Amino acid sequence: MKLPTEIFGEVVVVHTPEELSADTAGQLEAFLTNLDRSQVIIDLNGSETIESGGLEAILNAQETLLALGGDIKISTTNESNRKILEMTRLDQQLEVFETVIDAVKSFAG
Repeated sequence: MKLPTEIFGEVVVVHTPEELSADTAGQLEAFLTNLDRSQVIIDLNGSETIESGGLEAILNAQETLLALGGDIKISTTNESNRKILEMTRLDQQLEVFETVIDAVKSFAG
């Protein structure tokens, strides 16, 4: 799996595909944990479907990156995606930001 990325200093922004599902979960987790940087922002604005397998992959990747001194944060303005994060309580495990820039700035502090 190859996803579009942007680099902001020590932070990498990963733009997710249209579907985050069990079918792509292993590839997503491998992609997130094999980046050149351990401070990762996942931009969920491109995802129309988010299933439990995709969310599990993000949490597994976060665990790996935390062990490396990094973290994963989420950026999305999509209300449906924000609702999914709230209903699954993942918004309590992952910091969620309105914009990519706000998420990038959060790593500086």
